[in-house]
Amino acid sequence: MLSVADRERGQRLGALLREARAERSMVDIAALSGVPVETLRKIESGRIPTPAFFTVAALAATLGLRLEDVAVHCDLTARGDLADGASGSALTA
Repeated sequence: MLSVADRERGQRLGALLREARAERSMVDIAALSGVPVETLRKIESGRIPTPAFFTVAALAATLGLRLEDVAVHCDLTARGDLADGASGSALTA
């Protein structure tokens, strides 16, 4: 069973990928990354909150995101978001 923090982290990851994808289609990003389009859809919607590392790495590389930035963005404890409910742009840490 996933914790609340795991689900929140997954939602942040999905939002980050959606924002980074911008106007590009899921089909294009999926093809370029080698990740199935349905997997990308599920990650972006939060239905796969804990995707495999290599899936995240492939998507990050395709979208021009550094893995370190993805990790920092999704780290709720470093941001203090669980305590105060703050939110910001998906591309800012």
